[in-house]
Amino acid sequence: MTSQTSNAERKVPTRRISFEESLRTVPKHFADDGDLVGSHLMASLSAVFPDGEDFFVRSVRHYRDAVTDPELKVQVSGFIGQEAVHGREHRAFNDRLAELGYPVKAFERLTKRGLAVRERLLPATSNLAATAALEHFTATLAELILSEPEARDMIGHPAVKELFLWHALEESEHKAVAFDVYKLSGGSERLRTFTMDLLTFGFLFGMAVQVLISLLGDRDTYRLGRLRRSLRRAARSPFVSKDVWRRLRDYNRPDFHPDDHDTTELVATWRAELFGPDGTLVGKLATTAA
Repeated sequence: MTSQTSNAERKVPTRRISFEESLRTVPKHFADDGDLVGSHLMASLSAVFPDGEDFFVRSVRHYRDAVTDPELKVQVSGFIGQEAVHGREHRAFNDRLAELGYPVKAFERLTKRGLAVRERLLPATSNLAATAALEHFTATLAELILSEPEARDMIGHPAVKELFLWHALEESEHKAVAFDVYKLSGGSERLRTFTMDLLTFGFLFGMAVQVLISLLGDRDTYRLGRLRRSLRRAARSPFVSKDVWRRLRDYNRPDFHPDDHDTTELVATWRAELFGPDGTLVGKLATTAA
């Protein structure tokens, strides 16, 4: 029988972890040097994560019974566990952001409603295609955070950096699971690439609108010198580099697979850094299940 998973050795552990206590100290402009646009961008990203992760879980779980490969079964369980914890921890971060005046709760509600409409109107295979495409977005950003010190430094506050490092590691660990389930489901290449084209525009446009709305509600935005400096910094950010764009668009290559870009060593390095015997996040960890 042909294996349903592209990598039987892939480990996707569910880590029971909590950042809630450390996130209570996060200040209003938490990005590096109190950067205005960076803070609002990360807040806007966090706002879509809780309900977005729940959508990913539902999309993959719909096809769970079709998975017969024992390795992929374990990976799917790990994917569901990881994404559930991601949603919970970003909701805790959003609670703190709401206290600081960010409109994240409104964005959460809009995300939830929009995804509910999508699930009601579109077939399960389309929702799984969306999950696979958005997983490529998160995996690309995750690799940038894990590999580029400048990207990590821009996150700023230590508690937020820990949250995003943990999230980036786990996105890298399970980056191919939804894609493998999509292939197993019989989803077409045409739907896969068409979905990515739509989401590339829709996600980036939606993020831009959210950041704009968020900035308009912040009195520091109207200090033009500060806004101007922050916009210049954003334009030089590694997150908007040509290499990131090329990586995102590589998804539409006919023979693309998430594992084409090998991050095995990068994942091993950050597993040891964060969760090894002396890992920096071990103290936040309750239990770990494979």
